[in-house]
Amino acid sequence: MKLDLEAALLRAMEAGQSVRGTTSPNPPVGAVILDAQGELVGTGATQPAGGAHAEVMALNEAGEAARNGTAVVTLEPCNHTGRTGPCAQALIDAGVSRVFFLHGDPNQEAAGGASTLQAAGIEVAQVAAPVDKDVPDALLPWLRAIEMGRPHVTLKFAQTLDGFTAAVDGTSQWITGEHARAWVHVDRSQRDAILIGTGTALADNPSLTARRPDGSLFEQQPRRVVIGRRNLEDAGAAASNLRELGYLQFEDIDQALCELYADGARDILVEGGAGLASSFLNAGYVDAVQAYIAPVLLGEGRGVLAHPVAQTLSDAKRFRRSATKVLGDDVLIEYVLNSPS
Repeated sequence: MKLDLEAALLRAMEAGQSVRGTTSPNPPVGAVILDAQGELVGTGATQPAGGAHAEVMALNEAGEAARNGTAVVTLEPCNHTGRTGPCAQALIDAGVSRVFFLHGDPNQEAAGGASTLQAAGIEVAQVAAPVDKDVPDALLPWLRAIEMGRPHVTLKFAQTLDGFTAAVDGTSQWITGEHARAWVHVDRSQRDAILIGTGTALADNPSLTARRPDGSLFEQQPRRVVIGRRNLEDAGAAASNLRELGYLQFEDIDQALCELYADGARDILVEGGAGLASSFLNAGYVDAVQAYIAPVLLGEGRGVLAHPVAQTLSDAKRFRRSATKVLGDDVLIEYVLNSPS
């Protein structure tokens, strides 16, 4: 199958998306190899930490067909030796003639692959992502995490059309329909951790697992994290169950982000509740928002946030829409922060 550059880049992005949630602290990179005639001969993605990088996986599949061919990668090929060798050298050894990549590598330890490739006589160019693509860019959270030195944080909530997450009596299951709930579990399987507050943990006793519609677990499960000082062990059976499920507990947000990052987490999801969401926003730690909007009207109920996060519109954080997904009668709207601090 012959591919032009845009089609090859989309294939590489799909490969990277397919391993999102399995590679941290390494980035979920995708790569494809085209032979000298432009035929697709290899596809690869980053393996779990300690395993082969995307370029090596694609080169292994391509074999000798990579010689005089083209590599298309979502991240600049690495230039350092860690648990694996440098991908830039692997591409040189394979005899490729051209390398195109989507993002430069912000990690100073690994950067410089483009220069090494050029010095070896290989044509190298950074390219832009295709416009109006349906394939998500799995690298964006990792890139931001490296820049910030902390995990990238996505705040997720489900709400009615008029902005409530629960009815007056506290009932909230289920605001969204089965399609949206199924997608939540797919998304969980692509995250490094899910965070909730102690109030939500004790009130709802959630498993926070990533499950298929038949109840079976996805192979990749996120870390399950509770934030707060309340002693779960003194709170009864629910707390005991949480401990058995392997929950991690941190006293506050800063401790959680610091220790999770040190443990390799780069892409995390904050799921509840309103108090924790407000605290993350007030601390300036929300980088993206997932809003699941259900075709339900309540008129009164519990809101997404428990506390004000701005006193006036001019002080409010502004987000821009990055994606919209229809899930049955529900809609998932994804936003990223306009001007990251």
